[in-house]
Amino acid sequence: MSGHSKWATIKHKKGAADAKRGKIFSKIAKEMTIVAKNGGGDPGNNPTLRTLLAKAKSVNMPNDNIERAIKKGTGELAADALEEITYEGYASGGVGLVVKVLTDNKNRAASEVRNIFKKNNSDFSGQGSVFRSFERKGTIMVPATPDLTEDKIMEVALGAGADDLLTEEGGFTVTCQPNAFAEVTAAIEAAGIAFDRENSQVGLVPLTKANVKDVAVAKAVNKFVAMLEEHDDVQDVYSNMEVDDSIADQVDE
Repeated sequence: MSGHSKWATIKHKKGAADAKRGKIFSKIAKEMTIVAKNGGGDPGNNPTLRTLLAKAKSVNMPNDNIERAIKKGTGELAADALEEITYEGYASGGVGLVVKVLTDNKNRAASEVRNIFKKNNSDFSGQGSVFRSFERKGTIMVPATPDLTEDKIMEVALGAGADDLLTEEGGFTVTCQPNAFAEVTAAIEAAGIAFDRENSQVGLVPLTKANVKDVAVAKAVNKFVAMLEEHDDVQDVYSNMEVDDSIADQVDE
């Protein structure tokens, strides 16, 4: 296995995520509003919204929150206009970061996110300088179970249009093109295979990785990412950091 398992990372983050459920609800609600605005509020005709609804239910997001978010997108409820902005920069060890923001005040967001960069001895990079090292992909996390074989998940996922399957300790990672995400997840679900909805998404996957071999550097990068993720306007933070399991174990201590 090359690099630290995505499944180990998910396990490490789960406790913190459980303590920040309100923040997760807010992120999903913002995304729902944007998706409903762009594609309509009917999940039957909006597969991206349908995927978000399933994700919301998987984290026990209240129905009132869901309905309010969708109605803001369709215009049935008043809402501040949200703008999607992407910031890019580098952390310690040459690790590339791409920060996705949804905000109702881009000047405030730019100032506050830049301040987080500066606190971590960094600053924004030119547009595309980091982003070009990533590609947009659907990633579906399927936990390992005693009766689930690699051949079975491969047959279902590839048959539904997935591109690749990675087997790691703890589970399988299925990747696909963004426009195939809804169909692949539907096929996996129809086959009776459980997958981690909260950590499955269409997002950025690094084309090239920055292999960090120093524990202090890896901890500094994780701290940087955590500070960004805590900001109310930040939806996602993508990093190309890769660490070996031996380093990851020390970072997680």
